[in-house]
Amino acid sequence: MEEKIILRGTKSTEKIVKMIERENTLVFETDRKTKKEEIKKEVEVLFDVKVEKVRTLIKGNKKYAYVKLKKEFSAADVATKVGTL
Repeated sequence: MEEKIILRGTKSTEKIVKMIERENTLVFETDRKTKKEEIKKEVEVLFDVKVEKVRTLIKGNKKYAYVKLKKEFSAADVATKVGTL
């Protein structure tokens, strides 16, 4: 099975930092063709967490994935590891 990198990078703005802290949600830029199930699987494998829900937004020519983690996992910890916070 060929591994493919779906996540292109994390996003960090003041609004996103608030989402990380208040809603336990991370934001990633992804390929437009990527499905929610693929995003969920990759986040769980890369960061060793469990995902509660994935929402996506296409803005311009970019697709953003809003990944809400389950309560027992901290989005702030993951964001710190990847350098977003």
